Amino acid sequence: MYEGDVLTERFGEHRTRLRAVAYRMLGSLADADDAVQEAWLRVSRADTSNVENLAGWLTTVVARVCLNMLRTRENRREEPLDVHVPDPIVGHEQGNDPEHEVILADSVGLALMVVLDTLNPAERLVFVLHDMFALPFDEIASMIDRSPAAARQLASRARRRVREAAPEPDRDLVRQREAVDAYFAAVRNGDFDALVAVLDPDVVIRADGGAVRAGRTAVVRGAQDVASQAVRATRLAPFVRPALINGTAGIVAIAQGRAFAVMGFTVVQGKIVAIDVLSDLERLASLELPAFEGSA
Repeated sequence: MYEGDVLTERFGEHRTRLRAVAYRMLGSLADADDAVQEAWLRVSRADTSNVENLAGWLTTVVARVCLNMLRTRENRREEPLDVHVPDPIVGHEQGNDPEHEVILADSVGLALMVVLDTLNPAERLVFVLHDMFALPFDEIASMIDRSPAAARQLASRARRRVREAAPEPDRDLVRQREAVDAYFAAVRNGDFDALVAVLDPDVVIRADGGAVRAGRTAVVRGAQDVASQAVRATRLAPFVRPALINGTAGIVAIAQGRAFAVMGFTVVQGKIVAIDVLSDLERLASLELPAFEGSA
């Protein structure tokens, strides 16, 4: 049905959406690009004579590639870090570029990406394809060698874990920014009580400093403990630049023209319920970050 230049053109039309699928599956923009490229190599060699729904078929091809990559990653993993913060998508508060808007559709906040990273490969595939891209369980089940009923159970289990650990943030970016600004105002002033006031009682901060900074990789829970940690970080405040992190209010910390931390905040009903921090310098250097005023 699709040959030569026509197939190339149609694949190009779907590339951004396929990258969005791969990002949700893998949590890495570089790996997502690799997965889409591998999918194209498979598609270009495939017989498409019986393909009726090209978008759905391409989605399953990319998903299979991602599933294999997740399984390989899991097999190679040795001692895991306490937390892994996936690649953040960073933009100016005025908005992301059009491709980022597609990738971040359906409120794929950084907290959600962290939780997706804790699912096993089959759970992640089923949740992403069904709950985020509306593929039917009949199509998904064959990818993981399960029945549709078993795939439905996996999705239900994954959905429950996501809801418990990654609550949906306030939609109002202004309200989000007010909470984040109040947080950093309290940090600058060393005001413990003000910090506790803007934090949800069950707030969690997840910090990923990378393998070479393992001492900075940790999970802290509860408003009192999170505030105690934050109030000691007054030196961070001068370097903070407001940013959109996966479409929600956050910051990039920049010194001497280089980012040394990205922080994503999840704000629910005006309270901060989660803070996800990436301070792995090697990974930050590999990200394509926009320029920020005063960052030179």
